Amino acid sequence: MKTTTSFSHVHQLKGIDNSAGTADVSQPLVTFTARTVSGGQEFQIIYNAPHSTQADYLFKCDLADFLGQWVSVEETVKCDTEGSYSVVIRRCSDGKVLATLTDVKRNLWRDGTTGIRPKWGLYRSFGEKRSNASQLRDETLQFADFYVGHK
Repeated sequence: MKTTTSFSHVHQLKGIDNSAGTADVSQPLVTFTARTVSGGQEFQIIYNAPHSTQADYLFKCDLADFLGQWVSVEETVKCDTEGSYSVVIRRCSDGKVLATLTDVKRNLWRDGTTGIRPKWGLYRSFGEKRSNASQLRDETLQFADFYVGHK
């Protein structure tokens, strides 16, 4: 997978706008992204507080362990102003834990939203005037066996 210093998001938790279009939905709550950094490529889990553009990097690791591999992701979110976030990502081939966060306390709600929705896919920045386009290529991500539930 080719990445840039901008972003290649593969998962986000985002607020759902209200009928008046006034909810705080410009930034996702939580994002999984792949990014080029000095020294290589990183997988990052990022939190954005309400009404903020300041990223809080909850987790970072080398992207190499993920590339070409199936991973299992168990994500638990309490969507509330006094919310919590947990995730475990395991490589399926050998069970190695690649990322783990346990009960991270954060505001996991957006003002005026009607709910929180997950997004999966590949969302990339091609840069201003497509300046990053030559660094990227078509990529394939596969997703399977989803379960979304509530307690």
